[in-house]
Amino acid sequence: GSDTEGAKVAEEFLSAQQIPREMIQSILDVIENVSFKKELSKGFPGSNTISKELAVVQDADRLDAIGAIGIARCLTFGGAKHRTLYDPELKPRLNLDAESYQKGQGTTINHFHEKLLKLKDLMKTNAGRQLAEERHNHMIQFLEQFEAETAGLR
Repeated sequence: GSDTEGAKVAEEFLSAQQIPREMIQSILDVIENVSFKKELSKGFPGSNTISKELAVVQDADRLDAIGAIGIARCLTFGGAKHRTLYDPELKPRLNLDAESYQKGQGTTINHFHEKLLKLKDLMKTNAGRQLAEERHNHMIQFLEQFEAETAGLR
């Protein structure tokens, strides 16, 4: 999808509702900066450099991407896009910039290492950090089990 279409549609809608311009701009800031790719391009600024609203929405978005639901979403998305589930010869790309993240076609399992396992440490709020800890651990357990089974150990 488009990186700008959502903000454009939101701005048109909010303007038509006669929402004050300052509030519209705050909402657009959240829409335009919530994504992992956008934050990757900015070098992962800390929570003290963004609005509280953006911090909360980023955490909520990232919490949806991890844990049991995140595992299900990742596997479903990978299947829908016909991505290879796992290839032991294809190692995760661990130090990605925004462009290589967007253009890369890794495996579904590598996506955990390239992005999902990093999200816990990118949480901006105390509540987000607390919730992310358990969900992160669930992904670790899943990957350990997956790797043991593919190696014939379990």
